[in-house]
Amino acid sequence: MKRSGIVTVESRFGVTETIDRLVEAVRGAGLLIFARIDHAAGARDAGLALRPTELLIFGNPRGGTPLMLDRQICGIDLPVKALAWEDEDGKVWLSYNDPYSMAERHGLGSKSDQAVAAIAVGMEKVIAAAADRRG
Repeated sequence: MKRSGIVTVESRFGVTETIDRLVEAVRGAGLLIFARIDHAAGARDAGLALRPTELLIFGNPRGGTPLMLDRQICGIDLPVKALAWEDEDGKVWLSYNDPYSMAERHGLGSKSDQAVAAIAVGMEKVIAAAADRRG
């Protein structure tokens, strides 16, 4: 499912396990993990209720820097991130920004095409591994 430049796939696992699996896939791909944010825990700390929702921020300067050299402002969307979240029916989803939409949003030129394509392929692989998507 793709909407507003965001790709969303269903996960076969709970939110925490989905992010744990994503961490494993990201590390296996040689990428760096910059942060893991538990939004539901933050909501609890503020006295609010939020269904399970976790964000993982990850990437590699070799992949993102060429994009910022093209248009530095795209650093607002880098490093990449993925959000695991549970909907009102208890289904778990994994969402991320579509790299091609990001490139369009920032007006990246053709010199960024190869890096954008590499990020897109990499995201598809780690997201599929985390969600255990089968053909």
